[in-house]
Amino acid sequence: MLATRFKKYYHNVMANVTIKNNKINSEIHRLRDEVALLRSLIIGVLGEDNEGRYRPGFVRTILKVAKERPRFAFKNPEAFLSQLKKV
Repeated sequence: MLATRFKKYYHNVMANVTIKNNKINSEIHRLRDEVALLRSLIIGVLGEDNEGRYRPGFVRTILKVAKERPRFAFKNPEAFLSQLKKV
């Protein structure tokens, strides 16, 4: 009898924990998306240098590339310049 009550209680507690974890995870995911959008907006609106504003398309491309893993490791300036010539 006691074991059955404990199992039901444990099951209810774990179900509530799972629901709360799912809510927290979805909220974290939504907040990450919102932060990414705000970063993009800030760079697009405030991203100026001495020559003027950056194009929003350029900013999106740079942000996308910045998230990728690097493709090359340069050990010296010559290796860097040779790779630039290939592009």
